[in-house]
Amino acid sequence: MLNEIKLSFSENKIAIISAAVIFFISIILGYFLEPFLHAYLNPVVDDLSQKVHTGVIRITFQSIFLNNIRIVLLMFIYGLVACFSAGILAFNGFFIGYYIAISDDLFKSLLLVMPHGIFEFSSCILACASGFVLFHFIYKFLKAIHRQDNGQVRGMLSKAFSESSQKLKQAIILLIIASVLMAVAGFVETYLTVPIAKFIYYL
Repeated sequence: MLNEIKLSFSENKIAIISAAVIFFISIILGYFLEPFLHAYLNPVVDDLSQKVHTGVIRITFQSIFLNNIRIVLLMFIYGLVACFSAGILAFNGFFIGYYIAISDDLFKSLLLVMPHGIFEFSSCILACASGFVLFHFIYKFLKAIHRQDNGQVRGMLSKAFSESSQKLKQAIILLIIASVLMAVAGFVETYLTVPIAKFIYYL
C-alpha cells in the first residue's frame, strides 16, 4: 500500500504541482485584488459572520469537517468535467486571500489561519490534484476504447478499463489522503487554532 501511495505522488507530480500553483496564485490575487473582489466576496463574508454570530453555523468539528469534506469531494467529482475542480480550488484561494486582505491585523489573521491551514491547504491541493488525475483516467479510458478494433462492447470496455485503471486507483488514493488531512485540519481548527494563535500573539 505504501508503494501505491508513493506512486500516486511520483506519477502525478505535475497534477499536484499545478494544483499548488493555482491555489497559491489565487491567494495572492485575492489579496492584491481585494478592492475589485469586494462587491463579490464581502456579502459572502458578511453572511458567514452573521450565521456564526446567530448560531446558525456552529464552530464544531462536525460542522467544519462536513463543510470542508464537501469541498474536497466536489473537487474530485468535478474532475469528471474537464478539470473544473481547478475552479473550486481557485475560488477558495481567492476567498482566503481576500479574507486576509480585509483584516485589520495581518499577523493575527495569519495566526488564525495557519495552524489548521497547513493541513487544510494541503488537503485542498491534493483534492484538486485527485480531480485532475480522475480526468486523466477518463482521457486514458476513452483513448483506449478508441484504439481498440471492433469487437464485443463488454470486452472493449473491460480491456480499456484495465489499461487505465491505475490512474483511477491513484485518484482515489489522493482523495483519501486529502480527506484524512481535512479531518486533521478540522480537529486543529476546532480545538487548537485559537489557543495557539493567542499564545503566539500575546508572547
